[in-house]
Amino acid sequence: MTPVGWYHAGMPIIQAAHNLRKPHTEEPCPYGIRISLKTNDPFRKLLGPDWHRVHWYRTADDRDEALLEMARRHEYSRPLDAPTLEFTKVENLAASRGLS
Repeated sequence: MTPVGWYHAGMPIIQAAHNLRKPHTEEPCPYGIRISLKTNDPFRKLLGPDWHRVHWYRTADDRDEALLEMARRHEYSRPLDAPTLEFTKVENLAASRGLS
């Protein structure tokens, strides 16, 4: 079995769909959030300067809601903590316009 998060032919393989917060669907998810590290983040030495992850959502509203949650200052943050992640909205234009 392939672990969750691995890819086969460009498509994610979901090993345990019953553990997902929302049911898996084959609907297109053209709206994304690209997460990358700021230039001063020490994790860049471990992960490399080009490290990034993209999370995909079915609608722009779902994406925007998730972005607000990701980018907010969490209650467990220390007073002087400064976020070192950069969040960028991305869109798969072909999928969002029904062309793929």
